Amino acid sequence: MARLLHDPSKLHPSEWYAANRMQRATTESQKSRSECMIAESWRLVDEIEKTTQKTQSDVNKKLEQRREEIKFWKQELDNKLEQIVHETETLLTFKNRLERALEGCKEPLVIAQKCLLYRQRRVGIDLVHDEVEQELVKEAEVLQGIIALLGRTLEQTNEQIRQNRSAKYNLEMDLKDKFTALTIDDYCASLTNDTPHIIYADNAMKLEGNFVSPEDWIDFSNINVEKADKQRNNSLALKALIDGILSQTANDMRKQCEMVNTAFRNRVKEVKDAKHKLETLLAVVMDEVAAQEKNIAALKKAIADKEGPVKVAQTRLEARNHRPNVELCYDTVHSSLMSEVHEIAKNIQRQDALAQAQTELKALSRRQLSLEEEIKVKENTLYIDEVLCMQMRESVCINNY
Repeated sequence: MARLLHDPSKLHPSEWYAANRMQRATTESQKSRSECMIAESWRLVDEIEKTTQKTQSDVNKKLEQRREEIKFWKQELDNKLEQIVHETETLLTFKNRLERALEGCKEPLVIAQKCLLYRQRRVGIDLVHDEVEQELVKEAEVLQGIIALLGRTLEQTNEQIRQNRSAKYNLEMDLKDKFTALTIDDYCASLTNDTPHIIYADNAMKLEGNFVSPEDWIDFSNINVEKADKQRNNSLALKALIDGILSQTANDMRKQCEMVNTAFRNRVKEVKDAKHKLETLLAVVMDEVAAQEKNIAALKKAIADKEGPVKVAQTRLEARNHRPNVELCYDTVHSSLMSEVHEIAKNIQRQDALAQAQTELKALSRRQLSLEEEIKVKENTLYIDEVLCMQMRESVCINNY
């Protein structure tokens, strides 16, 4: 019985009470800590919620700002693209004008060269380096200079069109990227905490790829805009230059063409006047030839008419020389016969004018041939200048391109 009361495996009541108090104290302490933890947790949850909301709100604002920035630059790029496309299209029309002007120079140059070639067919004294030839050579030089200038300007225009298209390509690529970025940011802006299908992205925080700074991002688009502006301004200046060149070259061509035509008209008039004077001289020479031929015929007849009297006188003298002896007297008859023979002989000797007349006739004939040949030379020149060249030049048409 005493053992039961003093069993060492049993605890003392005081220990039991102490243990209960300890349980209560521990539980109260645990409860207090738990309550503090719960309060702290709610405070943290509330703080985190507020911080998350504020952070998300800041991100949303920055995202909206970014979208506005992209929209601004997209609008700028759109405007520059529209401008550079318009300038390129306009420049293409100027290129077409240059090509047509260049083509329009070929026929006048060919005609000028043909005129120079035709005029090499002039002969004799008419093969002269006259004002017409000088103006034709100048016209060919002017046209060749204009063709070279238009060719260089056309090359410059082609290069400017290439530069414009390069700027256009850069703008289009930038716009394409801006459109993609705006589409992505629009999608991001539409996302909310309740949006379905949002996921955890484990690799989202990794900065992979060619990230650039905001400053570099702005500079990239700004460079594209500045390049487009530069090429647009270059196009405007080039268009003004082309306008000036086309106007000036057309004026130069017209002026030189009129100089050539005026020289042709003056030269044709001179040749016609010279031909008319030659024809007048030819008529005078031909009249003189006819007169000289009549003179020679008269001289020949006069000589022929003296043959009878001289024969009679000489026959009488010959007969009277046979008078016999004292009858052979130098009487008045014989004296008269001698005087008659001398007179007729003297008159016949004066007929050497016939030879001079025949010489003059030959000279007149040579002059006639010379004048006829010179008239043919003038006719050939007139045919070349008036028919071949001037009629061909009527087809020359100088337009404003």
